[in-house]
Amino acid sequence: MSKNKATNVYRDPVLGKELIEAILRQADIFQEKFGRKANLMEVCGTHTVSVSKAGLREVFRDKIELISGPGCPVCVTSHEDIDYMIELGKQQNVILCTFGDMMRVPGSDSSLAEEKANGHDIRVLYSPLEALDIAEENLDKKVIFLAVGFETTTPAIAATIDMAEQRGIENYYVFTAHKICPPVVKLLFQDPNLKVDGLLLPGHVAAIVGRKALDFIATEYHVPSSIAGFEPLDVLAGMFDILRMLNKGEAAVTNQYLRVVKEEGNIPAQEMLEKYFQATDSNWRGIGNIPGSGLELRDPYKKYDARTLFDIKVSATVKTKGCRCGEVLSGYIKPTECGHFGKSCTPVSPVGPCMVSYEGTCATYYKYERKV
Repeated sequence: MSKNKATNVYRDPVLGKELIEAILRQADIFQEKFGRKANLMEVCGTHTVSVSKAGLREVFRDKIELISGPGCPVCVTSHEDIDYMIELGKQQNVILCTFGDMMRVPGSDSSLAEEKANGHDIRVLYSPLEALDIAEENLDKKVIFLAVGFETTTPAIAATIDMAEQRGIENYYVFTAHKICPPVVKLLFQDPNLKVDGLLLPGHVAAIVGRKALDFIATEYHVPSSIAGFEPLDVLAGMFDILRMLNKGEAAVTNQYLRVVKEEGNIPAQEMLEKYFQATDSNWRGIGNIPGSGLELRDPYKKYDARTLFDIKVSATVKTKGCRCGEVLSGYIKPTECGHFGKSCTPVSPVGPCMVSYEGTCATYYKYERKV
């Protein structure tokens, strides 16, 4: 079967209609049983995009509340880390490398895009491995890669350090702002103000850590959850699983992304991550400090840590007045409840990171959910 045919299976309108009808039946059972709509949360920015792009929020509007959680890595990067990145880009003899969605995230006074326009050497890369070539071509410069992401991207960053070791590259550095999913998921369940009945779990994270690593959601918190891919039928299958378990009073972590996610995950990737990184406390935008939710380089590899290069001090950032990005990330409100949304905050002129990243909840709502 060709790749296009395989993809089309997960977009089949007939199968999609059947799944939607089955989900609506399960949603009716839930409402009859509990007297309210079921609250399901996507803990992944790519799922947020998939749900909105397919119109599923509108399809299930009267039956299911679909809540977007802290699943966009760019969006949850702290104000302080954004300011630190911008200051790194201003330093002499530095080439700062990043993925494109970091460029326009607003800091306290500037952004990476503005500093690039001011003449600083800030480059957008498609792969972190490109930074190694840049380092070899510019031995008189410090080449820094901004490492932002969840477990999905961390092994690739570890691979760059591994290759730098092998190739003897001494002017390559990493600014680590990685986040780990399980600690923030646990925090969600400790929040008395947030009512979540089930979780749609990120398929790409699960591809690295494995299904079994997420079992704690069911065993410790008794919340039914499903790992799903990113095509419409992937998402629908995950939603059906969750509602079926809710109605039966069951809790498990099911895997609706079997073509990618294995029980034990990607062992070589896990070993690469474990070799170079260790857990540390980390600040999440709008949420605060979460113990053990970030990653830092282990001591033998601290020489690659960009934080050791310069004496950069950043202060606690004054939040933009009226910006409710933190509440959006925590699942408390929808983007449309923020006064800036669609007015002073648009993709062209973003106030907060949720409107910048492709996976940002506000950017997704602006593109697919906005009423015009």
